[in-house]
Order: sequence, then C-alpha cells, then structure tokens
Amino acid sequence: MKPTRLKTPARKPISRPKGSNMISKDPVQVYCRLRPMQFPMNVSCMRVTSNTTVVITPPESAVNFRAATNKEIQTTFSHVFTSDVTQREIFKTVALPLIENLIHGRNGLLFTYGVTGSGKTYTMTGELQEPGIMPRCLDVIFNTITNYQTKKFVFKPDKLNGFDVQSEADAMLERQHELHAGLLQKTGKHGKCRKIDSDGDSNPTVAHERNESQSVAVEPDNAYAVFITYIEIYNNNVYDLLDEDYVKTKSLQSKIVREDGNKNMYVHDVTEVEVKSAEEAFELFQRGQRKRRVAHTALNAESSRSHTVFTIRLVQAPLDCEGEHVMQDKRVICVSQLSLVDLAGSERTNRTKNTGQRLREAGNINNSLMTLRSCLEILRENQNQGTNKMVPYRDSKLTHLFKNYFDGEGQVRMIVCVNPRADDYDETIQVMKFAEMTQEVLVAMSNPVKLEFGFTPGRRQANKVFKEARSKLVKEGRPEAADLNIDLGLVYSLGGPFPQLETVTSNNDQLIQSLIRFLERRINKRNILRTDLQKKQEDVRQILTKIEQENEHLKYETASLEAANKQQKITISALEKDICKREKRIDELIHKLNSANEMVRNLQQEVRDRDLALNQRLIDKQRVKQRYNTKIQVETDKMNRELEIKLRRQREHLQNQMKEKEDKLRMVKQILIDDNDFNPVIAGTSSKERVPELIMRVASPDRDARISRKDGIPVSNPRYRRSQSADRWVDHRPENLVPVGTVLQPMMRRRRSITQLTSPKEITDGASRYCLIAQELDMDGELETKLFKGDILPTSGGGAQVVFNDMECLKQTSPKARKRTGFQEEKTDQVDISTITETKRPRVIGIP
Repeated sequence: MKPTRLKTPARKPISRPKGSNMISKDPVQVYCRLRPMQFPMNVSCMRVTSNTTVVITPPESAVNFRAATNKEIQTTFSHVFTSDVTQREIFKTVALPLIENLIHGRNGLLFTYGVTGSGKTYTMTGELQEPGIMPRCLDVIFNTITNYQTKKFVFKPDKLNGFDVQSEADAMLERQHELHAGLLQKTGKHGKCRKIDSDGDSNPTVAHERNESQSVAVEPDNAYAVFITYIEIYNNNVYDLLDEDYVKTKSLQSKIVREDGNKNMYVHDVTEVEVKSAEEAFELFQRGQRKRRVAHTALNAESSRSHTVFTIRLVQAPLDCEGEHVMQDKRVICVSQLSLVDLAGSERTNRTKNTGQRLREAGNINNSLMTLRSCLEILRENQNQGTNKMVPYRDSKLTHLFKNYFDGEGQVRMIVCVNPRADDYDETIQVMKFAEMTQEVLVAMSNPVKLEFGFTPGRRQANKVFKEARSKLVKEGRPEAADLNIDLGLVYSLGGPFPQLETVTSNNDQLIQSLIRFLERRINKRNILRTDLQKKQEDVRQILTKIEQENEHLKYETASLEAANKQQKITISALEKDICKREKRIDELIHKLNSANEMVRNLQQEVRDRDLALNQRLIDKQRVKQRYNTKIQVETDKMNRELEIKLRRQREHLQNQMKEKEDKLRMVKQILIDDNDFNPVIAGTSSKERVPELIMRVASPDRDARISRKDGIPVSNPRYRRSQSADRWVDHRPENLVPVGTVLQPMMRRRRSITQLTSPKEITDGASRYCLIAQELDMDGELETKLFKGDILPTSGGGAQVVFNDMECLKQTSPKARKRTGFQEEKTDQVDISTITETKRPRVIGIP
C-alpha cells in the first residue's frame, strides 16, 4: 500500500555525530525476496509485476477478507527477487555496496526480516552448495585486503570499543603466547589429546569454500585487520556466542550494551577475535552457530528463537613514511563495521500452538520486533512532521544496539523474506506494511574523518621495489648496498580548495562546523609539514657540517701524504744506486761460481774413474772367494756323509742292545708274576722293591678272572657297576720321589695321594682308580718313572681288587752323559724327553 500523503512538512535536521562529516540523507533501502513454493498443492497469493513491485491478492481464508475494500494490494521495494533468483545475484545487489563502504571506512547494517519459515537464515547463511550473504562477504573482504593485512596482534582491542597499535616486538610476544596456549588447549596436562565435545571448539560441521573471487578498490598504503564478533539476543538478553567459558560452564553469561566515548553503542566484554582468512572467520561462525537457540515449532522444524548479529569490524591505519610499519598513533586508526542481523521470525500463537518456554520466546521475539517498528515509525514522524519525540531505543536490546545506525552512523539495508502461500497471508501483509513504512525513514550518510600526514602515495610498493633492488645488489657482490635506506618524504600540500560556503545565518551552524573541521585539518597538516621541513633542514645542515669536516680532514691528510711522497722518492733514488752496486757484485760472484762448478765437475769425473777400478778389483776377489767356497762345500758334504754312515751304524748297535735288555727285563717280570707268595703292602720298603711284589700276583688274561676262595684270592663282584662320571684316583707314590721336571704329567683330576698302603680301606674309600708310581735307573743310568694304572673293583667278600690295565713310562735322558757303549767318542747334541704309554694285558691284584 503506497502511502498517498505528502511529505512536504519540514524535517528537523539530524544532529551531526561526533567524528563525521554529513553529506546527504538517504532512505532505508528495503528488498523483497519470495520463497519458492514448498509443495505443488500450495496456492500463492502474490504476483511480481516488475523488478520493484509486488501485488498481493487476499485469499478467501484471510481474516479481514470481507472487510477489504480493495482485493489487490500493491507494494513497492528497492528491488524484488523472485523465487528463482540465485544467492550470488542477491549478494551483488544488496551486500556488495556495503562491502565497498566498509573498505572505505563507512559502517553498514543489513538485516533480514519476515515471518518464521520464510527463508531469512537461508538468505543470510545459505548452504554448502549455495552460500548466503555472510560467507560471500567474507570472501570479498579477504580477496581485497589479502596482500595488505598486518600480522596478528598489531591492532589490539582496548575493551572500550576501540583499538590500540602495538609495536612489532609486543605483537610477536602475544603471538608466541597464543601459540603456547593453543598447544596447551589441544593437549591435556599429561600431553594427551584433549577430547572436545560437540558444544566445544572443534572443526565446523560445514566446511567453507571460496565462492566469490571478486574484490573492490582498496587504499594500498594502509594496513588492514579484520575482527569478528557473534552475539544473539534471546529473551531480550545479549549473549556472546564466541565465549570461551561456555566449554567449562555449559551456559552463556548475559552481556550489557554500553556507549563508548564517541557515543557509539557496543556490547561490553564481548569476545572479539582477529581472523586472517575467510575460512577462519567461517569456522568461528559455525562454532557460535552450534550455541544458538533453535527449536522445533509447528511451522518450522528449526525455528530461530533469538536474533543473531554477526559483526565484521575492519581496522585500518596508514603506514609510516617509509611504507613498512604501521604508524604508532591511535588517532590514525579508522574502524568500520558491517553488522549482519538474522532476525527471528514473527509468529502467531494460534498457528504455532506454542506453550511454556516456546510461548515465552515467541512473546519476546514479537515484542522486540514491535519495538523496532515503533522506533522506525517515530523516526519517520519526526522527519516528516518536524516533531522531536523521543525514540524508544532502550525498550529493546535490539534497537538499543543499532541506535547509531538510525541516527546517521552508517547505511541501513533490509531484506524482507516472504512466503507467498495463501495460508501466511495475514502475517505477510503485516510484514509488507512494516517494509513500506521503513522505506520512508531517512538515514544521514557520513564520511569518516581521516587524519592526513602528507605521506607520499604508493610508498608501500616503492618500499617493496627498493628492498628487492637492494637484495639484488647484495647478491651481486656489493655488500655496501645493505646500508642503503629509503626516504620517500612527504607531499607538501595542504589539501584541496576551500569548500563552497553559502551565506551563514544564525540558524545555520552546520556550515560553520564544517569550515572549522576543514581548517583544523589544514592546520594539523601544516604543522606536520613544518615539523618535517625543520627536520629535513636540520638533517641537511648536519650533512653539510659533516662534509666540511671531512673536507678539512682530507686536506690535512693530502699534505701529509705529499711530504711522505717526497721522502719516499729520495729513499728510492738511494736504493737504486745501491742496487746497481750490488748487481755488479753479483755478476762477479756468478763468474767465480761458474769456475768453481767446472772444477767440481772435473773432480767428480776423477772420482767416478777410481770407483770403476775399485769395483773391478772387488769383482775379482768375489770370484776367487766363490771358487774356494765351492771346494770347501764339496769336502764338507763328503765328511758329513761319512759321519752319517758312522752314526747310523752306532744307532743300530744301540738299538740291538736295548732290545736284548728289554727281553731280559720281560723274562724277569714273568718270573716275578709266577711267584705265588705275593704281599702287596710291605711297610718300609722302597718303590723299586715294591713294584715286583705288587706284580707278583698278576694273573694271565688267558685264565679266568674269578679265582676260588681256596687259593686265598678274593673273587670280584660281577654286579658291581662303576660310575664313569665319578672317577677318583688313589695316587700311590713313594715319599722321596725324584722330580722329573717336565710338563708330561699323568691326567688325574680327582686324586688322593698316599705313601704307604696299610689297609684295603685306603683303596676302596671313595676311589675307583689306582695308580702306582715307581722310579729306577735304567742300564744307561738314566732316570725312568713308571706309572701302573688300574681299576679298583669290590669283591664278593667285602674286599677289593685292582685290575691293572695301563702303564705309562717317562724316561729322562741327560744330553751331557756319555752312553756306556763302545762308541764313547760320540756326543749327543739333542735332548730327548718322551713319554711312552703301553697298554698291557690286564693284571689282577687281589686285596682281601
């Protein structure tokens, strides 16, 4: 319904906000978007006649259908989007101009309004395949400032809706603290990974993909940073959806709305996060989205139960005169913000059937929307009729927070989302009336006041090119280029011309204030330029003074060098004369040296001739000596052969004699064995005398080992089994045994030595082997040691018998003794020490 009343009454001028320069007033731009029909059987009550006009036809089911005087209602908007329009087209038409204003330092407000289930959240947020306005805004912002962003924590919130500029050292320290805190958050106290629930900080459920590749114009000599806040207004209370304490307490704390020093409204103690990419900002949005109040109603499966405000704050400040670092002056900071508001839908209780908590939420939502409508109506009335009614911003947290926008601190745009179903006609017609009324509200546009320092434009790019050139020179082998510095200086200009002023009257203070602001900017810039000029003059004066001092110093050094040069010339002349004399002396010495070398060569030739003669004499001597050696060798071989024949004959003779003696000894032993009266132990007898006595009773192996008791000899026990692993020896040796002094010793690991055998127990007590040692002199007078070894076997009568089964003979020959043979002139030149082991036939000695 287009209002027909005139708008001629004078409006009261809007008070000029602090820190801005009024240029014009524009109405609030309202856009309409129609939602597609959800089911084919639904009936539409709207018709789009043009890109700005919608015609509404009341259905017969409407409450006031009969009272309606006109069945068709025509509504005009800034633009009407049909149901088949894409998200990209809506963004370019509605939100892209707000992004341009944000980059240029102006604020913006965009909110969606409509009945529940009309597509407000879809328009603002969208889906993965079709992102909405908010993700596309982030893409364009970061596409624009991606090459001009500062490092993190260079801009720091001051908790009073403003920002401070930190130095690079402080910013780096805070980045290190954030990195350390992030590592502690990811891991527990003991280094294990911390589990995060679905309500805590985790990866977003929907990943962000870049959908917008375009960018807007930007000031290249400024440094930019983006900060994000996300709040919701639920039951007329403000909650921070990015609050980190939510993970611990599982509840959000209510925040308060305050006014800063520039009369701007803000949420106190809200979490403001600096982001460096669109993906990081969208992750924060998803984290806050999981904390938003959403419930199921009869009209919408996921109905928003609160108003949400996603605010993007862009902080920018100019670089210094060198185009490298941000200026450390808080006055140069320009902060602009874009608030994207998703209003909860208005709803009627008779349709939603809400009760309890849902009914209370619906009441608070409707009250906040009614307060917004009342504020806009009073603003329109004040502007159209020139009244000065108080606008009830404080009646709702929603209107209180956006008070500055309606007072002239930014551009305001609204998207009215409409469901064209005939069933929603009663709610839709109220939304259309509110949209019509909102378009009549005028909002004053403002330009931010920027402090000008007169820096050279393009200094960032100039500094970049200068650094590249300097590094190239250093790489090419010119290290002195590393000390070069860039000085771009200032632009000596006080700005543009004076503004065109009209006649100043007593009722027009705005022009005077504008002129004051303009003059203040010119005075400040003039002071900056004057300070810079004085500094440059002082620098030039110091450079000239330094050059003059260096010139005087160089003159003094030149005079000193000239005097030193004359002295050097005199010295060089004297040295040249001395060199000539020394060259003559060198020539004489060379002549003498050549004569001496000739004499040396002659003497060396004589020495070589004499050496040849001496070598010939030595050769003759060697030949004579070789002949004599040959003769001596022949004679020696002849004598050796005769001696060997003689020695062979003597050896054969001695072997024959030894064989005869052994035969005699064998016969004697046989005689001794055959003797029947044998007593093995006779105390006091020598070893040589005891040996025949011990061998007297040795039986022949041809006879049976079992001897009857009538002969007085015990019979061995046939059941006795001796353990092979427990052999113990009885070492029977004389008291005065002559040491043989050789390493050839009998192998007896476990033994018990005795000198006299007095009883059988000395043999049978824990022993299984017996060894009798005897020493005597052979026929040549050499020492001969014999070991008679045998096994100790128990007998049937309780006694023991020794069965000799081995004999070892160790003979020691003296190399100095003469053998008692007919060849007494022969001497032995070798020492022969040998051990002869003979295995005899078993001999049995019985011990009763």
